[in-house]
Amino acid sequence: MRYPDGGGLDAAERARREQVRLAAAEMIEAGAGDREVAKRFRVSRMSVNRWRRALAAGGREALASKGAGGAKCKLTAAQVAELEEVLDAGRGAAGYLDQCWTLARVAEQCWRRFGVEYTLAGMAVLLHRIGWSVQVPARRAAERDEDKIARWREDTWPLIKARPTWSSKTSAS
Repeated sequence: MRYPDGGGLDAAERARREQVRLAAAEMIEAGAGDREVAKRFRVSRMSVNRWRRALAAGGREALASKGAGGAKCKLTAAQVAELEEVLDAGRGAAGYLDQCWTLARVAEQCWRRFGVEYTLAGMAVLLHRIGWSVQVPARRAAERDEDKIARWREDTWPLIKARPTWSSKTSAS
């Protein structure tokens, strides 16, 4: 998974920040001012004040990490892994004949396989979390002739490029 825990901080970083808050709590309990604590831990005085109020209201437990932010994923880890397998297998394996996975199609697969409904925006977030990005197809005419274009680049373009150009209205002589 590209963004475990829904993005943001990983578990180790959340634990490190919790230790900073708890160390700051010791200083606060010892009578240190907000400015002194902020300078010691290189945080804003506003953060220290917020920690001071949380400590007064709920004790050290109020400074504990609350886990990853954001909404919890509707799918289990096993279901997300299965969804990744479906996406990797391609649209054809899922019964689609054309060339692209759309948010609606992926959401439909979640509904069919897991009975879990996603909005298109929610599906975009989930796909981003597992490392999939939006791909916009190049706009090219169906009648495009690659061989003809290659010949033009090799034969005609060098002739055009070799012609002298003048930037004034007067003649070159």
